[in-house]
Amino acid sequence: MKTFQEYLETVNQAIAAIPYPAAPSKLYEPISYHMALGGKRVRPVLTLMACEAMGGELSHALDAAVGLEMFHNFTLLHDDVMDNADVRRGKTTVHRRWNANTAILSGDTMLTIATQYIARTANWQVMDLFNKTAIEIYEGQQWDMDYEHRIDVTVEEYINMIRLKTSVLLGCALKTGALIVDADEQQADLLYDAGVNMGLAFQLRDDVLDVWGDPATFGKEIGGDIMNNKKTFLLINAIRLAQGDDADELRHWLNDPYATRDNKVAGVTALYERLGVRDLAEDAIAGYNDQAVAAFNQVKMSDEDKQAFIALANKLAGRQF
Repeated sequence: MKTFQEYLETVNQAIAAIPYPAAPSKLYEPISYHMALGGKRVRPVLTLMACEAMGGELSHALDAAVGLEMFHNFTLLHDDVMDNADVRRGKTTVHRRWNANTAILSGDTMLTIATQYIARTANWQVMDLFNKTAIEIYEGQQWDMDYEHRIDVTVEEYINMIRLKTSVLLGCALKTGALIVDADEQQADLLYDAGVNMGLAFQLRDDVLDVWGDPATFGKEIGGDIMNNKKTFLLINAIRLAQGDDADELRHWLNDPYATRDNKVAGVTALYERLGVRDLAEDAIAGYNDQAVAAFNQVKMSDEDKQAFIALANKLAGRQF
């Protein structure tokens, strides 16, 4: 198996070679701009890794890998509009650099381009999985928005939401690589399960980094979830655990429309630390990562390939890229 960097270079070359039409420029320039922002490209790399680990040729999975990365970035374009985000991967978001209507329409175009690339695999199982995954992601996004208006969201509801919104696409990426080479269904499903658990650990790490991360490496402003009262694993557990003065203070931060960013982020972060919710998140991250590792260990592939997948899972769980 190649190194992550070698797979990444292959993916980046394929993405850079996408032939966007010259006009209308305000439709295609935002797509080219956003795709050039980079990112870890974990999903397309997983597709290529799974294809080769299951005995296939990398070239057979490249179109699917590009399609999944294009689809992922389409969701980010629309997410940034819905979240009113200013920064993505350290750069100005498309809806800020252009406008919201442009971001929506360019995102729609990205979805169609992604589908075109997936269709090139000429594999109905791959297309069926892609469509199923896309709908699950839309469901997850809707739950995410619904939860912004609820104070009684449970940990179980939250985990299901991030499974849909984030994790199923990692599972899809791995299973797609296996399906392209007609791998055994059980093996493909094990890879899917590994990806889902990797995604859960990854998203919970994202929750932690939104509060305690380094903006230079996180790629987004710290405290965005706090400012938007997003029902993250941290906030849900804080609401569950807070009593007395802590509960009163948390209600204040959630309901004060005049709170400044610095004060609110600092106040909620201090509450999180007093309530110990970061430790709960770290335990959950470790648990989901352990499940991902266990699934990879059951897949029939070389020990070298298993170790490559496990190393990547560990890095994702710690966001150590």
